[in-house]
Amino acid sequence: MYAVNGKPPWEGWHLRTMAAAKREKTRAKPRTALSRERILRAALAQADKGGLDALTIRTLAEALGVAPMALYRHVASKDDLVDGLVDLVFAEIELPPDGPDWKTAMRRRAISVRDTLSRHRWAIGLMESRRNPGPANLRHHDAVIGSLRRGGFSMEMAAHAYSVLDGYIYGFALTKMNLPFDTSQEIANVAHEMLQPFPANEYPNLVQFLSEHVMKPGYDYGDEFEYGLDLILDGLEQSVTHAKRK
Repeated sequence: MYAVNGKPPWEGWHLRTMAAAKREKTRAKPRTALSRERILRAALAQADKGGLDALTIRTLAEALGVAPMALYRHVASKDDLVDGLVDLVFAEIELPPDGPDWKTAMRRRAISVRDTLSRHRWAIGLMESRRNPGPANLRHHDAVIGSLRRGGFSMEMAAHAYSVLDGYIYGFALTKMNLPFDTSQEIANVAHEMLQPFPANEYPNLVQFLSEHVMKPGYDYGDEFEYGLDLILDGLEQSVTHAKRK
């Protein structure tokens, strides 16, 4: 056999064989099966990054490397997708444990809800909005009611307690999410911009509040959460104790 361009003829054959084997291996590589769970996890990542407005069937399909119509085998609609996402968020929240200590259980649950919503800010206004809730959503509500009932709450008192707690938790999360500052330095800048157009003594109480409390080093509005939560829990404890004495 003769060399071609100074190279043995079998060298080109060998390279072509290796390239063909590589292409065949690539074609044979199995794809990760598409499933509702995989779709929801990808959708959750997109929602956490850009909010629900940035989440569409088309962008989700692109992220998963499939055609948009392939998703409809696992999710019926955008509403169905959001139902599943909200259920994933509920699944991250700590369930109240069994036992009669409702106060500790509700405190831990409230903090867990707050922390979970800080990771999934888009979900704050959607947690109680679903007409087709998933199992984690239903399990969470059932566990909260059960904890309050074991703690001695009547069904009516349990409803009052649940409403007050969730109103505070969701309201606080929404307020914190929309604050125009995060750090103490940003607070100082925002305060200066807010008050600069007005005479120095126009709002003396607000100025004192900002300078003596809010603009202190290390101030974090998020720290206010547990103070308010404990006030609510103490009030509920007094109410249920009073109800038992009747």
